[in-house]
Amino acid sequence: MSATTDRILHITSGDRAGALLSESGLPGEVFVWHDILYDGPRMPGWPDDKTLRDRALFLERETGGGLKRADIRDTLRAQYRKLAAAGDFERVVLWFDACLFDQAMLAHVLTGLRFQGAQRVDLLVVDAFPGIVPFDGLGQMRPHELASVFNRRREVTEGQYRYAERADTAFALQDDAALAALASETDAPLPWVPAAAERWLLEQPDPKTGLGRLESLALEAVRSGLEKPTDILAAATSADSHPLFWGDTTLWARINGLVDRKPPLVRIEGPTARLPQWGAAASLEFFRIFPA
Repeated sequence: MSATTDRILHITSGDRAGALLSESGLPGEVFVWHDILYDGPRMPGWPDDKTLRDRALFLERETGGGLKRADIRDTLRAQYRKLAAAGDFERVVLWFDACLFDQAMLAHVLTGLRFQGAQRVDLLVVDAFPGIVPFDGLGQMRPHELASVFNRRREVTEGQYRYAERADTAFALQDDAALAALASETDAPLPWVPAAAERWLLEQPDPKTGLGRLESLALEAVRSGLEKPTDILAAATSADSHPLFWGDTTLWARINGLVDRKPPLVRIEGPTARLPQWGAAASLEFFRIFPA
């Protein structure tokens, strides 16, 4: 019998949420899943090695080279090894919030757990908490607040597993028709997936402007006269629908993409030609962004 048989495995999204769960006093091991599962190349379901190599290259590019593909590939492989070993735990508890980032991840993790024949899986999606407005995710909560919602978890049903596979397929294949069908549902087994699918459809290029919603919000902020990256971040945060699926590094990537368009839509003045991502040495305070 495995040494982990009598323990709980908590799986969540985001290092901040993982750290808070570790401080919550709840029993068990905390494992943080890393990947942008609403975007990039992959096939539905359990990945093969080519999928992991492709994901690693995509994530290296998405982070502006701040994360290296070899390290990403090792992380991804370790994640799926952990998922394959979920049956060694007494129970698996999934902690997610209602945003696009987490819901696409939830669909994929549930699909992987079903593929591995995992039993005793509980789900806890936190979409609001008293005193936190707007609520964007578990990372806004304090450790004792996370512990206080633990008893709200519910065991994953067969219908939820099947629905998760459908959602995972739609996101993996970037199937707009399937995503639109998900977005139109009013009584989904995973009630937060329809809004997530709808938000991702808004990120697809607009027929007139060629821009997704986050790109449009960033460009509107720049054209309104905002120059500092932090001010543009605040404006986009205020204008977008909540819960937000993106953070600052995603916004910097979108702004860098506006520079790379032909012709460019914005220009960046600063120590480097693009906004830094993922621990780059240059500080954001030295950058200014202007309409091109």
